[in-house]
Amino acid sequence: IRSNPFAKIREASVQDHRRILLDTVVHTTSVERMIYAATLFISLLAVSAGKIYFQEDFNDAAWQSRWTVPSDWKPKSDLGEWQWTAGEWHADPSDEGIKTSQDARFYGISAPLKEAFTNTGKDLVLQFSVKHEQDIDCGGAYIKLLGDMDQSKFGGDTPYQIMFGPDICGPSNRKTHVIFNYPPKNDNLLIKDEVKVEVDRASHVYTLHVKPDNTFEVFIDQESVRKGTLEDGWDFLLPRQIKDPNVSKPADWVDAKKIPDPEDKKPDGWDDISKEIPDPEAKKPDDWDDEEDGEWEPPLIDNPEYKGPWKPRMIENPAYKGEWVHPLIPNPDYVEDKELHARCKDCTHIGFELWQVKAGTIFDDIIVTDSLEEAKAFADQTFNKKKGPEKKAFEAHEAAKKKADEEAAASAGGDDAEDDEHDEL
Repeated sequence: IRSNPFAKIREASVQDHRRILLDTVVHTTSVERMIYAATLFISLLAVSAGKIYFQEDFNDAAWQSRWTVPSDWKPKSDLGEWQWTAGEWHADPSDEGIKTSQDARFYGISAPLKEAFTNTGKDLVLQFSVKHEQDIDCGGAYIKLLGDMDQSKFGGDTPYQIMFGPDICGPSNRKTHVIFNYPPKNDNLLIKDEVKVEVDRASHVYTLHVKPDNTFEVFIDQESVRKGTLEDGWDFLLPRQIKDPNVSKPADWVDAKKIPDPEDKKPDGWDDISKEIPDPEAKKPDDWDDEEDGEWEPPLIDNPEYKGPWKPRMIENPAYKGEWVHPLIPNPDYVEDKELHARCKDCTHIGFELWQVKAGTIFDDIIVTDSLEEAKAFADQTFNKKKGPEKKAFEAHEAAKKKADEEAAASAGGDDAEDDEHDEL
């Protein structure tokens, strides 16, 4: 009996399938090849047949017709302008994104999805890239998924279903937001344990994956940085267990690990040692007049012999029972939600609603899909393709800037020397 070389097709990644097919062609008969090729084709469809609800790379001028800046959110003077650019350094001048361009401004912009997205029983993947060219000190860089809305009024008070992405303000507030709106609580719930964020000036791709089994995973640059269950990660539900209200710590429970040694005695004369003593090195000033200044007394200093109030030494408590643990019981008010993963219910729009003290962030390569493979493929076409060349472009940009700064400093130094010479004349 021949072993089936395609036994693990469904476990393989999309990138592995081509290699598997070539290997099969070499090691099987023509009939088997046809069977296995058909199997592989079906498997590929199963693996990669995800639906894309939104995709944007900003690489054509028509992007402005797809996106709307809110006209009825803030006064025009409070809103910063979005700049269409590849950035100060880039892998390809034609690979453009949208950039915040004015300091201390609010930024708003939104676009409709191709169709409404409800992810009940489906994966939900939200992915986009962020590049802080300005060496950001304070500003948001997160994206929102929302239901039907008036795009002209889109702003901070507009209800949203998911908020995801970087938020940086000073050294103590640096995180990647993962916030879900939960209608049963009528609240936007933050992830319990903060997720790391990248703060350098390179492009980084952020990916949120919510799965039908009520788990989630966050990736930065396609590396997993957080994963777990939705129930454990957010306060969606009441706790499954609570402390038994009918049980309390026994009155005779001993939870003191150590006690004073009953056999330890205070040494004789302990209390006779004063805390301060006259400074033995002090001398009465020569001009001191006892009649006018009073009797001279040397200043006091800490007594090196003083050991403080006496306390008996501590010993292990022979009666110690350990720390008392309150017994738990099932929470009668706990209600399971088997659809915690359904965090998009008729999501129809996507958008950025931000405040930035220091502008210069570029957003690019956005995708909303029900397939992680689709998101990975899009990242391969965009982020992975440009990250190496972009790094080289950044290094060249910094080297040119350093050289220009040095030349400017040298020129300024020469001007100062010439001014000094004129002053002497």
